[in-house]
Amino acid sequence: MSRSRQLERLLQIDNLLRSGERQTTTTLARACDVSDRTMSGDLAFLRDRYDAPLEFSRQRGWYYTDLTWRLPSIPLSSGELFALTLGSQMLSGYTGLYERELRDAIEQLTKRLPDSTWIDLQQLADERMVFGVGAKTAIDPEVWRTVVEATRSRCRLWVRYFAASRREESEREFDPYLIHVFRGSNPYLIGYCHLRREIRWFRIDRIRQVRLLDVKFQPDPTFDARKHLDRIFQAEAGGDPVSVEICFDAQTAPFVRERQWHSSQEIEACDDGAIVLRFTACGLNDIKRWVLGYGKGARVRKPQKLVDLVQREVETMARQYESGVFE
Repeated sequence: MSRSRQLERLLQIDNLLRSGERQTTTTLARACDVSDRTMSGDLAFLRDRYDAPLEFSRQRGWYYTDLTWRLPSIPLSSGELFALTLGSQMLSGYTGLYERELRDAIEQLTKRLPDSTWIDLQQLADERMVFGVGAKTAIDPEVWRTVVEATRSRCRLWVRYFAASRREESEREFDPYLIHVFRGSNPYLIGYCHLRREIRWFRIDRIRQVRLLDVKFQPDPTFDARKHLDRIFQAEAGGDPVSVEICFDAQTAPFVRERQWHSSQEIEACDDGAIVLRFTACGLNDIKRWVLGYGKGARVRKPQKLVDLVQREVETMARQYESGVFE
């Protein structure tokens, strides 16, 4: 999709340059959600590849010396346009972020294809492919834009955050290292928390207020994003990694086999059709909730702490159903 993203940016850059507002490399980069270096490359591409009459001055910023110049027809395959169309639908289903911008870009790109081709693609996307996203996440667009900008520019954030487990808000300064989107609809901000003095995760939709601080930061050189994400099971990063072993009965086994739940997983087949899933990860509460989703079809073997967590949860649930009262 990198080529399609550049095509989208070229159209957006062209529109911004014709808007009448002063545009610098930085303002264009911010509008297109890329780095200044990437934007400099796009501007050079327009000037060198398409002979765009681009000039820069301190007073006017970037501008066309000849407004009659038009971006030439950009070759775009029907497959690339279809991928953009599906991407627009997926974004719409999850959070709505960038939905308008992407749809505007698609509308511009459709002008490069015959009408019949676009109608066929649109009909296929609208009528024959449906994305079910389950529960949607509500993200404040201003919070999202600030978080993205801070992550891109390596600027510290001031954050007011709502902790759902404690049902309380707190304030802190935070160095955002990266954004991790779990299951397409749960966006997390990962970085260094100056309040807790450690790497922490924050659900972006639980950020109540955020402010970009005039403080640059450098990520901890020992932090490896891929290794960090490989430690966790789903979206809980607390605790040290432990060896986990879960047995699934023959009826449940096919549903577990068909996915990779963790990068370290191994599956052992049993004679009766059951399987044993083994992996090493942290985040026992997330694993507990996942195991409980399979009901009687799953049984934890180890670690003992996870066995105890599941057992206490099941016993508490049983008492609540008997009494009709939450404990």
